[in-house]
Amino acid sequence: MSEPTAPASPPVPHAPSVAALPAAVDADALLSLAGEHHTRAVRALGVEHAAGHLVKVYAIEAPGRRLSASGTRAALLAAADHLASGGLRGSLGLATLIVHAGGDGDYVLVHTWIEGYMSDLLILTGPADRPGELRPGRQGLAPCVWEAAVFAHERDALVRHVLVGSGPLTDRLADWGADVLEGDVR
Repeated sequence: MSEPTAPASPPVPHAPSVAALPAAVDADALLSLAGEHHTRAVRALGVEHAAGHLVKVYAIEAPGRRLSASGTRAALLAAADHLASGGLRGSLGLATLIVHAGGDGDYVLVHTWIEGYMSDLLILTGPADRPGELRPGRQGLAPCVWEAAVFAHERDALVRHVLVGSGPLTDRLADWGADVLEGDVR
């Protein structure tokens, strides 16, 4: 009688070699993005009131672009329209507005903190310098690398000052409003 053999061990995971990249990995496109990647300027534009919410406003500007005053006003109006129904989505009254003068057009992102530690996001897109033509972005559109840098900062600011901060809520919210990201982001 032969002795039972041990079951085969599962394969040991390892980092894939370049030759073994999955078919969906577009190496040429990724390397092209890496070669063209650059910083973008982020400016904090203060805390505004819109539809009963405190809204921290940011501008992101691609090289050669500058956000116009009319673009900022249009973005605040769009944010107010969206935030007006925030209660239906569980809004807690704090939002971040990013107005992004991008290389290929304009983007407006309205990020709202909602119940259960979650958030709500609206992305509007439109042609450069034509704020009246902003429309909801396509389904599945998410923040770009520069917008995500602002949202990462804002997540940390909310946790730092509001969720684990101390003192009266008004002081915590003042600290949250003053904690901004500015300068060049990658």
